[in-house]
Amino acid sequence: MKPEVLVGVLARAAACGATAADGYLVEDSHGSASVRLGEVETVTHARQQRLSLRVFVGRASAAASTSDLSRASLERVVDEATRLARATAEDPHAGLPDPAELIGEVPDLGLEDRSAAEATPEARIAIARACEAAALAADPRITNSEGAEYSDGRARYAYATSHGFVRGYASTAFSLSATPVAVQDGEMQRDYWYSSARTRAKLEDAASVGRTAAVRALRRLGARKVKTAEVPVVFDPETAASLVRALAGAASGPSLYRRASFLLDRLGTRVAAPAVTIVDDGTIPGALGSRPFDGEGLATRRTAIVQDGVLVSYLLDTYSARKLGLASTHHAARDGAGVTVGTTNLMLLPGSASPEELIRSVRRGLYVTELIGFGVNGVTGDYSRGACGLWIENGELGHPVEEVTVAGNLLEMFAAIDGVGNDLTLRDRTASPTLRVGRMVVAGH
Repeated sequence: MKPEVLVGVLARAAACGATAADGYLVEDSHGSASVRLGEVETVTHARQQRLSLRVFVGRASAAASTSDLSRASLERVVDEATRLARATAEDPHAGLPDPAELIGEVPDLGLEDRSAAEATPEARIAIARACEAAALAADPRITNSEGAEYSDGRARYAYATSHGFVRGYASTAFSLSATPVAVQDGEMQRDYWYSSARTRAKLEDAASVGRTAAVRALRRLGARKVKTAEVPVVFDPETAASLVRALAGAASGPSLYRRASFLLDRLGTRVAAPAVTIVDDGTIPGALGSRPFDGEGLATRRTAIVQDGVLVSYLLDTYSARKLGLASTHHAARDGAGVTVGTTNLMLLPGSASPEELIRSVRRGLYVTELIGFGVNGVTGDYSRGACGLWIENGELGHPVEEVTVAGNLLEMFAAIDGVGNDLTLRDRTASPTLRVGRMVVAGH
């Protein structure tokens, strides 16, 4: 990583007439191996670098990016971006954050596994094979597989501004997944499981990932439709996380200033049941979404979005904050050449009920383990997605269910949450405990 490359690019932008500029430099290496039925399907290894530049001429701005860091390429990118900014209409909200707000000391959040040497292709293949083999050995009904994959990566980030600010940090990531296929009486069902972590030591054991994937596939055998009904729906942590992600998308600055959000003008109002608190915390040591600063050099922090059911904050970068007359929440993310809004570790905080207690509280309803499709309307909050899971009868998990649709409205669904599990685990960048929604339409036949 050479931050001086960024400094040189910004100096050239100033020489070309830019009144302000910032740049983001990423260098990463990534390797993966996937196998299917023991045979190697793909082995990849890639090293790449990207530089994103944003320049301002007064209140007019332009952005550009390149993966070619040769001198000629960098000069061309600077010249083109500056020329484009001169030709762009001014925007009163454009500009860098106040230099006084930029991060000082960069904290060590434990994002880099310094003890892990880069895995060889053979080692990656062996881990993927062990994961798939454990799934296939779990039960005689696991007779096929869509494969298993192991990957690891290492990245370095640097951010600089024309004010003279330069900071950087490094991170690593490891992941493993398996997708076995269960067969019984001519019926085939697949499911998956995965593990991801910042350090190799915290990655779930390959055999454990494979066995969990097998259990998930087996429990889907014998799945059938159910009759259309309005019943309580319990979302497992994986599917509940998607509800949290959808709400965060509606709370992001770009959705709001484009007036394409069902949370528009709802700051300070109740948008969920009192049991619901949703936070985004980029400071958690070793977590997958953690980072010391955002895409504009502002220190990450813990932000409550929903507190006891009340919407208390949006998710904003500098531009969207100015556009909405608010302050940045330090959620800028670099998206290609430009800047957008992104979350870090987004989570719905746990309640006191165990998942088993939530299921026992349902006389008749659906336990959702997979959602299919993208039926979420960000403007209205209307929600309709295909679902798979298990039918709940008299507080017990019963037969598997497939080919049904769960439908409602996200605001109404969050308001109807009457049970929050105690099983929150940060397995991904967005996480939730088990959630019970009091009533939803489950459409079958």
